[in-house]
Parts: sequence; C-alpha cells; structure tokens
Amino acid sequence: MSEGECSAEGKPSTTIPAALSARPSGKAWLVDLVLLGALWGASFLFMRIGAAEFGALPTAAVRVGIAMLFLLPLLLMRGQWSSLRQYWKPALGIGVLNSGLPFALFCFALLSINSGLAAVLNATVPMFGALVAWGFFGERPDRSRSLGLVIGFAGVAMLAGRSAGFHSGADETAARWAMAACLAACICYAFSASLTRKYLTGVPPLATAAGSQIGATLALALPALWLWPAQMPSLKAWLALVALGVACTGVAYILFFRLIERAGPARALTVTFLVPVFALFYGAIFLGEDITQWMLVCAVVIVCGVALSTGIVKLGRRQGATA
Repeated sequence: MSEGECSAEGKPSTTIPAALSARPSGKAWLVDLVLLGALWGASFLFMRIGAAEFGALPTAAVRVGIAMLFLLPLLLMRGQWSSLRQYWKPALGIGVLNSGLPFALFCFALLSINSGLAAVLNATVPMFGALVAWGFFGERPDRSRSLGLVIGFAGVAMLAGRSAGFHSGADETAARWAMAACLAACICYAFSASLTRKYLTGVPPLATAAGSQIGATLALALPALWLWPAQMPSLKAWLALVALGVACTGVAYILFFRLIERAGPARALTVTFLVPVFALFYGAIFLGEDITQWMLVCAVVIVCGVALSTGIVKLGRRQGATA
C-alpha cells in the first residue's frame, strides 16, 4: 500500500472487499482519517532521516522488518494465521510489489528531493490505480475520470518542469531521476492493488498486511545486508526507522482498515488529500524544507486530478428541460 493508500505505504481503493463498505456511524471516523493522514505524512519525514544514514535499501528493509515483527503477534493473537498460511504465496509475492520496491524507491528519491515533494507525487497513486484497473479489469473511466487523469498528470509535468522541492545543491539530473523513482513507486502500488483485488479479495486485512511485510522483508534482506552502511547509524536514525515501522506502517495498516469499516472505502480514499498537507508541514517544521508557491499550485492541480479520477468528485451533468 502506498503512503496515501494502504499498500504503505500505496494503494487500497481497489483491494477492499465490498463487505467492508459500511456506512459511517456519526463522525468518529474523522478522527481516524486525520490521524491516518498524519501518520502517512510523517512517513516521508522518517524515510528521509533514515535514508540519509542507512541508505535507501537498508532503510526500506528495516522498515518492513519492524512492521513484520509488529504485525505478526497481532495476527497470532487474532487467530488469523490460518488465513495467511492458506494464501501465503500471493500475500508474500504481492508484498514485494506493494511494500518492498516502492519503499526502496521512495527512500532513494528522498536522497535528492524534499519529503513534501515526494508526498505530493505519492498522491498520484489513485490515478495510476485507475489506469491499471482499466487495463486489468476493463473499468473504462468516464468523462469525468478521464479529465481527472489528464489534469493530474499535467500537475506532475508542471512539478517536473521546475526544481522546486529539490535538495539545495542537489544535482538536477539526480533529482529528476528521484521524481521518476517516486512515480515508479506509485505504479508499483497501483499494480499491487489490482493484484490484491484479483488474488486476495476476502482475505482478512491483517493477514494480507502481515504477509506483505514478510514478503518484502525476505526480498530486501540480502540486498540490505550487502549495502549496509560501514558506520553505525545514529540513534536518531534508528528511532526514525522504529517510528516508521511501528507507527507509519504497522499501526497505519490497522487504522486504515478500521476507517474503511467505519466510513466506507470512498471516504477512506480522501486520506490521499491529507498526506501531502502533513508531509509539507513536517518537512518545513522539522527539516527546514522550503514550501514554494509553485509546489502548492502543482499540489492543488494534482489533488484536483485525483479527486476526479477516483470518482470522489464528479462533473455535473446538464439536465434537460422538464415540464
């Protein structure tokens, strides 16, 4: 799952069984929504802190390893181990595409671009999800959603056209490769969402989440050991990865599926709009990152595209005259 869609973080709009589409009871779900946006927004902050000392692959590996150790006891306590054992092949395999690769790609990107810019690009996951759903399931987007895709990708092109959000002194070529890595991570989230929908529909969410982290951990373990930093990372970097694994991955998974049960998938998807807001705020406050006017304009364009392409907002239809 993505950081804005539960992949982590990914993507979820196409992975949720219809049985979870419960109607909201009161407004208690709003607390979960804001908290989830805050957690996934913070993941970019912690990834940037960790990657600066651990490197991209070790950071991603430690993140999924900690999340795995957090989720497995919960899985056993809830008696859902049998579900994971029954579907372990697709769960572990999808976990590589859903967590391992995108986490590593985002960590690589954050070596050259700011956390806020990475979070804005992460918001494109639902748009890629719409395209993949079209290709995989023949879900052709209507006029409103097609316009949203055009608007959203135009926003991405606007971001890529300027250096706003690049690290100070960062090589421009490396920074643009970093943006490409973010988009590649978003595509991974989109494909994993469709594969989850195809092979894991009806599997308990906790089993899917735990299985995905096991698969990602196994895939990243050896490359991470090979690229492990020669100098021991600082306590600050270790604490960032603990927070990343437990809060931004483990707790966020549980919170996301609880939000779906309380408010339904459509409302849960609106967390996509909150993640960049929190990430930009955290980056400015804790890392001294610049929030430029151009970044905000592009973010608004991308969010508008996401809202249309996911069907959260629809263009009005003209009504014919009635007697």
